[in-house]
Amino acid sequence: MAKAEQASRLVLETFLPYRLSVMTNRISGALSRHYAERFGIGIPEWRVIANLGRQPEMSANEVVERSAMDKVTVSRAVAALEQKGLLQRSRDAGDKRKSQLRLSPRGEAVYAEIVPLALGFERDLLARLTPEERAVLERVIAKLTDAA
Repeated sequence: MAKAEQASRLVLETFLPYRLSVMTNRISGALSRHYAERFGIGIPEWRVIANLGRQPEMSANEVVERSAMDKVTVSRAVAALEQKGLLQRSRDAGDKRKSQLRLSPRGEAVYAEIVPLALGFERDLLARLTPEERAVLERVIAKLTDAA
């Protein structure tokens, strides 16, 4: 195979965006096993809960912006959480076409239970790195995020 042809081939196993995606999917999947069975929620639902736990009232569009999930995924997650009684929706006072989302008391309880699980998972994951490696990882993530 000629060098020009090799250079134009995409090798997924060495393609950085693919490797990052695989890594984040594996990490998210491993974490989701901790809360999926116990609370009956998936990754998108957890991300909505996590955003609303941090900022108690948001619109669905704000969740989309903060979570980097698409509108359809957020809409489905919001509907599922509302159906499970974990989220409350109310009309925006300034714009009747919009609604504001907030965790219900049950949603707040789920958030309070999941946060220690998530932080423990993160702690265990980062424990595999030295303090220097963690510092480098933080810098690399920040640089790549800025570049994207």
